[in-house]
Amino acid sequence: MSHVSFEDRTQALLKSLRDAGTYKELRHISGPMGATVTLEDRGEVICLCSNNYLGLSNHPEVVQAAHDGLKQYAAGTASVRFICGTFAFHREVEETIAEFTATEAALTYVSCWCANEALIGTVVGRNDAIFSDELNHASIIDGCRLSRPLERMVYAHRDGADLETKLKANMDADARWVITDGVFSMEGAVANLAELVDLCKRYDARLIVDDSHGVGVLGRTGRGTPEHCDVLGQVDVITGTLGKALGGAAGGYVAGSRDLIDLLVQRSRPSLFSNALPPTVACSAKRAIELVQRDTVLVDRLRANIARIRTGLADLGFECQESPTAIIPIMIGDEAEAIRKSERLLELGVWVVAFGYPVVPKGKARLRVQVSAALTDEQVDQVLDAFGGV
Repeated sequence: MSHVSFEDRTQALLKSLRDAGTYKELRHISGPMGATVTLEDRGEVICLCSNNYLGLSNHPEVVQAAHDGLKQYAAGTASVRFICGTFAFHREVEETIAEFTATEAALTYVSCWCANEALIGTVVGRNDAIFSDELNHASIIDGCRLSRPLERMVYAHRDGADLETKLKANMDADARWVITDGVFSMEGAVANLAELVDLCKRYDARLIVDDSHGVGVLGRTGRGTPEHCDVLGQVDVITGTLGKALGGAAGGYVAGSRDLIDLLVQRSRPSLFSNALPPTVACSAKRAIELVQRDTVLVDRLRANIARIRTGLADLGFECQESPTAIIPIMIGDEAEAIRKSERLLELGVWVVAFGYPVVPKGKARLRVQVSAALTDEQVDQVLDAFGGV
């Protein structure tokens, strides 16, 4: 039996990616994230590839809150919370998150990836059953893989009938956990939470929603997919990120019942074995949530930009799925072709990233437009002109 070294197989893979035109280059930004960014090799371009949906990552009040947190608390705990204690700002941001998500309590993590793995790995028992939407985020998939339930099942994307069939077949499990994204990050599709809430009530299941791409974007006041679907306060567990619409730095959270949060404090490994959120992140995220709660100016502006760009792309002949979200996927199919179109847009001053395998299935490469409230009317015009050039 012949053996191939790690170095040889790695070099062969990287060469194949370069030859196929699918090798991913990291681009370097000098300056803050905003409607435009300055790329090291391209200069200033309009940014349509950030999750900075409300334009808050460079908002003066958000930046000031980070400075204030750093000044009062310095760099952070330098340890985990149960060992060295928890700062006042941790409690404050978690109380703010709980209020915003209409839950009893919340617990923060350094990322939503950690939050999802912590939650699923902690709450799912050996005699439980998990039901996960087939297009759920990779962090949910990995969280499910880390758990060891009696049954771990995938239901067809947004298919309530398929989920109901699987729930009926697993009524002997100790607990049933239905897990879904609120907004699916590669499609921009929205989960039908009203249907899922109803199914969970009928089959004594618990609903977990990762609302990372919905919070701050959907709902009349930006409180996310539950508000958009008119089930705010009826979802058992909500996870989300502070690193997208809510400030853009980093951080994630789990929000739910007080007993659930207490269990995570006692048993979730990413909380027990990793450092707490730094004050800059927690304080800026708290301020970002307060800005969303203050009025709907940013949410309204985001919706206006989404409507203009969706309509403009459709008028140019691009096929865009109907969705209220800030994510607009443009299907290309071939990954190399998607990358070429992305490069052409960048030449025209608009930064849109092409996604291919393994982020999306093979043959389903796409350009993903991500809209921000920070875009001006003139910048939206420039975006549509660039797409017209492609």
